[in-house]
Amino acid sequence: MKPAASLVNLVRGVLIGTAEVIPGVSGGTVALIVGVYEVIIQGVADFVYGLGHVIRGNRLEAVMKFKAIRFGVLLPILFGMVVAIFTVAALIEPLLIEYPQITRATFAGLLLASLAVPFGLVAKSLKPAHVFAILAGAALAFWLTSLPTAGLANPAGWQIVLFAAIAICALVLPGVSGSFFLLAVGLYAPTIAAVNDRDFGYLALFVFGAVIGLFSFALFMRWLLLNYRSLILSLMIGLMIGSLRALWPWQTESRELLAPSDAMGPVVAAIVGFGVVAVIILVERSISSRQKQ
Repeated sequence: MKPAASLVNLVRGVLIGTAEVIPGVSGGTVALIVGVYEVIIQGVADFVYGLGHVIRGNRLEAVMKFKAIRFGVLLPILFGMVVAIFTVAALIEPLLIEYPQITRATFAGLLLASLAVPFGLVAKSLKPAHVFAILAGAALAFWLTSLPTAGLANPAGWQIVLFAAIAICALVLPGVSGSFFLLAVGLYAPTIAAVNDRDFGYLALFVFGAVIGLFSFALFMRWLLLNYRSLILSLMIGLMIGSLRALWPWQTESRELLAPSDAMGPVVAAIVGFGVVAVIILVERSISSRQKQ
């Protein structure tokens, strides 16, 4: 793969990894925006199938599955995600504490702009069932993001593995924030602290759970996309819309929504965020069209 393409994929990974750290923003949503969502899903599925063939002793089938994986695309993305997680984790927490309204408004603008991507994929085939899926997804995400925050000062090993396995599904399911789930169950602060303090024991358990969750859910998600593509994309749109509740700029620490204040900072930040994502979408579409030519 050309160095320029690897650099683009590295940037994609940084964007996805950044989203994974931010409560309310889905890494899967960003993967969808930058055009690598299905590549990731297919790559994970092929890897799992390849491991299955290795275990059963089917070497030829295993080699075929491993060769089908687009490592030239996925490895730079993975590297970018790791870099982003270890660098952004040290930056995002102070922003959320010191400037919560502006930070949430910016992320809300990003999410609003990103809705253009899945809407564009299903607009021509929209049916009543798809509309229902959008409404159901929005209601589910709105309810999930209204749940009170829990607290786990010293989580047990099984809790780390279990919650990591569930949270990583956000990478597979656009519109669902893995970080927000961790926040809801009380594991966000310990995980951010483990990243910043380089607590490799904690991180090893977290990665183990994440791998289990990713491998298992990615297979299911791949099957759904192959058989019910438009319906699943519609559900994703609903989840993305409903998750905007978590990014409403004016809310209390207990997540009670408040009326807008006179502060203009969050509004301006949201507009800027919208513009940034719009540029990203246009650049991505330009790059994709050139690669297809």
